[in-house]
Amino acid sequence: MKRRDFLLGTAATAGVMGAASWGAARSTEQQLTIQTARFAFREKPTDGLVSLSPDAPPPVIYGTQGNPMRLRVANGTEDYTAMHWHGLRIANAMDGVPYLTQMPIAGGESFEYEFTPPDAGTYWYHPHCMTMAQMAHGLTGVMVIREAEDPGFDGDQVINLRDFRLDGNGAFLSYYSARGAARGGTHGNVLTANWLRAPVYDHPAGGLVRLRIVNTDTTRIYKLHLSTAQARIIAWDGHPVEIDVPLPSATEPLLVGPGQRVDFALRMPASEGQTADLLAELPGQPTRTMAKLRSVGTNLARNMAELKPLPANPISRPDPTNAEVLDFVFGWTPEGGPPNDGYCGSLGYSFWSINRTPWAGDAAKGTGPLATLERGKSYVLRLRNESPNLHPIHLHGLAFIPIRSNLRTLPPLVTDTMLLLKDEVAEIALVADNPGDWAFHCHVIEHQKTGLAGYIRVT
Repeated sequence: MKRRDFLLGTAATAGVMGAASWGAARSTEQQLTIQTARFAFREKPTDGLVSLSPDAPPPVIYGTQGNPMRLRVANGTEDYTAMHWHGLRIANAMDGVPYLTQMPIAGGESFEYEFTPPDAGTYWYHPHCMTMAQMAHGLTGVMVIREAEDPGFDGDQVINLRDFRLDGNGAFLSYYSARGAARGGTHGNVLTANWLRAPVYDHPAGGLVRLRIVNTDTTRIYKLHLSTAQARIIAWDGHPVEIDVPLPSATEPLLVGPGQRVDFALRMPASEGQTADLLAELPGQPTRTMAKLRSVGTNLARNMAELKPLPANPISRPDPTNAEVLDFVFGWTPEGGPPNDGYCGSLGYSFWSINRTPWAGDAAKGTGPLATLERGKSYVLRLRNESPNLHPIHLHGLAFIPIRSNLRTLPPLVTDTMLLLKDEVAEIALVADNPGDWAFHCHVIEHQKTGLAGYIRVT
């Protein structure tokens, strides 16, 4: 595979974890309260944020593969809400999609999510009710599901990438626009990593660090690379990479769309004070430093060859040669009034559609599935992008493998989110092994909330 063909499509310091903190496997129980927050992105604090803390970003939630988790989500705001665990293949009733898997959580109420994650890896969480408003105001957090055995890193660093739309006084600007929703989305103007601007995190000099990068933004597609060549990609969208993947560079950066994740293994510089940097290429701007990992202490002199491959997750492997093919067309809507979103918010108009029918809204009655899949069978979904905009298409509850495209060579990496390029027709293969009604939508939230959404039923 040629490099040019490769386009994959807490507290402020949360996500720093050393090897000593791995600990024995055990069940996780946690109380999470959605609440208003205040935080200083610039000199003047920003009010009106939404988080799980009054003065910090949502924390990294840790669990262990195969161990039960019980997360009680209380709603301390006046708006309705619900929490989705992006990328986790869990029971449908725990997926957190209002009207599809549960009713919205009203202010003062709570919902207890109980599940056992079958897969290790890097995942994240966000609301699926009042989605645009609550996500744009900060309610996006990372979830790390540890492997049963310590993979041998000296450090573990989470980077939650997101931007915010703020004026010069730190107040929120409008977080969406009709113009943005009808095109590529409305971008923020304050780019952050863990809500900080170019934060610096300390890790052992010469040590091996697992760098987990998560794009939880509502719109922005990042073009990322590292300042060091002492690294390799070890996981994509939570799942271990089983092939050699080219290391991205400034001229050939890695595209990471909203909802997507990438894990690097990297060797820290040998000398104290030196850094390994996460860099982003932005249109019309100099290379942006998103975060720095700084070497501290005596050189551990670790070698990348010491790391064993991450153990594979228990994914059912599809048989594309014996699979039913289903077509999905993503594009603008030929017609459509304002969606009926019940308690979960509407932008007031429809611009987008799947199979030329806009999503009628979360609470709309009589809206059937886009397709019904038979449990245990293999399917190929042919995804056609008829628009000039990029769409990160996310499927809840199931994992799939890209197999071909009319524009590029697709590495066969297990994933849950496919970044469709302009005019691309891509085919993905899956086994329908998790019963339920699974949301299927673009993760540019303005697109999702203006019609580019639906669900797939597995029976």
